[in-house]
Amino acid sequence: MRSRRSWIVVILMMLLCLLMEMGVYASSRNMHSDDQHKRNLLANGLGTTPPMGWNSWNHFSCNIDEQMIKETADALVSTGLNELGYTYVNIDDCWAELVRDDKGNLVPKKSTFPSGMKTLADYVHSKGLKLGIYSDAGYFTCSKKMPGSLGHEEQDAQTFASWGIDYLKYDNCNDDGSKPTVRYPVMTRALMKTGHPIFLSLCEWGDLHPALWGDKVGNSWRTTGDINDSWDSMISRADLNEIYADHARPGGWNDPDMLEIGNGGMTKNEYIVHFSLWSISKAPLLIGCDVRNMTKDTKEIISNTEVIAVNQDPLGAQAKKVRMEGDSEIWAGPLSGYRVALVLLNRGPVRLSITANWDDIGIPNGSLVEARDVWEHKTLKTHFVGNITATVDYHSCKMYVLKPIS
Repeated sequence: MRSRRSWIVVILMMLLCLLMEMGVYASSRNMHSDDQHKRNLLANGLGTTPPMGWNSWNHFSCNIDEQMIKETADALVSTGLNELGYTYVNIDDCWAELVRDDKGNLVPKKSTFPSGMKTLADYVHSKGLKLGIYSDAGYFTCSKKMPGSLGHEEQDAQTFASWGIDYLKYDNCNDDGSKPTVRYPVMTRALMKTGHPIFLSLCEWGDLHPALWGDKVGNSWRTTGDINDSWDSMISRADLNEIYADHARPGGWNDPDMLEIGNGGMTKNEYIVHFSLWSISKAPLLIGCDVRNMTKDTKEIISNTEVIAVNQDPLGAQAKKVRMEGDSEIWAGPLSGYRVALVLLNRGPVRLSITANWDDIGIPNGSLVEARDVWEHKTLKTHFVGNITATVDYHSCKMYVLKPIS
């Protein structure tokens, strides 16, 4: 009897183990399915490199109309900026009537966009460019001058798709009190349901750390509050954005807000720092000035193909601050082809000598390195071993692409 009972116990234990394994398998299969769903929630194939283009807000605020948008598209082409990658023409807040039509649709403001968005999109597309638009995950946009999309996500997504919209900046004002993690995915699913690929920019201001969840929901996500055209604002946005460097990758980018270059609040050297940090940080490069009336300096900065190439590098790795000593900082990040992008930044009021060591920036010690100064557009005659040193003016930077040659 004892032997028989033992066998029964063994069989029951085996059955119990089998049932447990089946339960674990089913659970893991469901988890895997959920993970797959989350990973594919934004499978729109966009944003393999950070987006480049123009946005109306920083310079024009609500003072926009279709003629100005057309002229901006024309200027992107006539200046050659489109050939450098600046292809998005993005309309920000204040483009719609305050009240939807009797079917609940958003209506372009008749006094400023009388031809409608489909006609405007067709014009922009005829120039080889893309049209972006703005909405909000709330009942009204931040200006309160037009409706948001909360509760109308599917309807608005279908409207944007029918107009041929290519980019949606989605803000975070005047909501129902629910978290962005609840409201934003509703628009994500609505956009995907249209079958029309639209780059989704989450303008959530870093409120709920969207770098931690944005890659399942959008192609870029704001990591900061709004920028303004000053050194302190610009440099603080770069600082806040750098914290999330590990979360940037092809298809999804940290966004420290749009460029202020050309709006007049900073010096040329400060604007060079601005463009250098945004580029090495793999931030969206969205021009925020009036491109119809650019100065020579402004065009020179935003047209630097070598700096743009760092931003658009296919590896998609965001740079980090690897060393900070007083007012000097060293920013570095890997590029394709075993190269390294390097910025030596002087945040202080006097000139500084700044040294970057190989062991800080990810180059093997003992490597012989070729340095390309991407603002001077020249390869330095000296090869470097162990480190590189430069004298940097106040509120200025040096930017290099380093290439080990042995």
